[in-house]
Amino acid sequence: MLKLGIIGAGIMGERLARAARDHASDTVNLAGLWDPQEAAMARLAELAPPCANAADLIAASDCVYIASPPASHLGHARAALAAGKSVFAEKPLAVDLADARAFVAEAASARAAVNFPFASSPAVARLIEWLPGIGAPQSLTIDVAFRVWPRPWQHDAASWLDRPAEGGFTREVVSHFLFLSRRLLGPLVLLEQLVQYPDEGHSERDIRARLTAGGVTVNLTGNVGNTPKDDHNAWTLRGEKGAIRLRDWSIAERQSQSGIWVPDPDALANEKMRPISLRRQLQGVAAMTAGEPHHLATISEAFDVQRIVEAILHPDTAPMQEPE
Repeated sequence: MLKLGIIGAGIMGERLARAARDHASDTVNLAGLWDPQEAAMARLAELAPPCANAADLIAASDCVYIASPPASHLGHARAALAAGKSVFAEKPLAVDLADARAFVAEAASARAAVNFPFASSPAVARLIEWLPGIGAPQSLTIDVAFRVWPRPWQHDAASWLDRPAEGGFTREVVSHFLFLSRRLLGPLVLLEQLVQYPDEGHSERDIRARLTAGGVTVNLTGNVGNTPKDDHNAWTLRGEKGAIRLRDWSIAERQSQSGIWVPDPDALANEKMRPISLRRQLQGVAAMTAGEPHHLATISEAFDVQRIVEAILHPDTAPMQEPE
């Protein structure tokens, strides 16, 4: 049994804790939970025993899941690795790109991975199965839209989720689709971008970008306020023989000859798909901690995604391309 400790009692910490208890109890034992806010820990006390501090949490665990705000990720990750534990971190790796790059070099041989659930998604597995049928990939579009930001269920975290230093939908949502693009097509190169911050002190409300993934042209759009849906997204890949897409996180679809999008008959809404993906993520965490091969997002993949995200958001401070 993997002894998993969780740092951060917010939305993501709770989701993984519940997935561990309800769907992966044959693989994972929740060793403890720590959050600097005692009320947050008390709220989740039924899921995992509270720890007095991060050091006690790390000591009690085989693997540390870091679900705290981004600015704290690398401090906790370095402490866990120094203690000989494995690390499963939320994205982004850090808020400082140079520090994230340094961590990738430091942890090159460490047992560390990042929580991009598309790595374990049955819907993504279906896309991979369909991929040969569309022929050579020719273009990819990524569209994300939100009624408001943060989304209604994230309001308790608005203090950082709606601030330009750590938050915004590009870091929180677009990064998942950039990871998917990199995993399925290849390394990312940003060609051009546009970002708008209409409300001073708040995160972005509109982005446009053109990039490539493994040489395939990618057109990316994201905005807040132009849809009645709380959360809408589509990742659409077109090839010389057809097209496939992932819609609203979990619906794999392929386009018929008449142009109609036909869902996978096994498709599930995201609320039902999420526990399945998180169980598979936790199985990957157990394999990683045991030093076995795993399918999780590597820290190198996560850094490549973060590099592109920061270049979209702050092109004057983050390079569009890595130096040779």
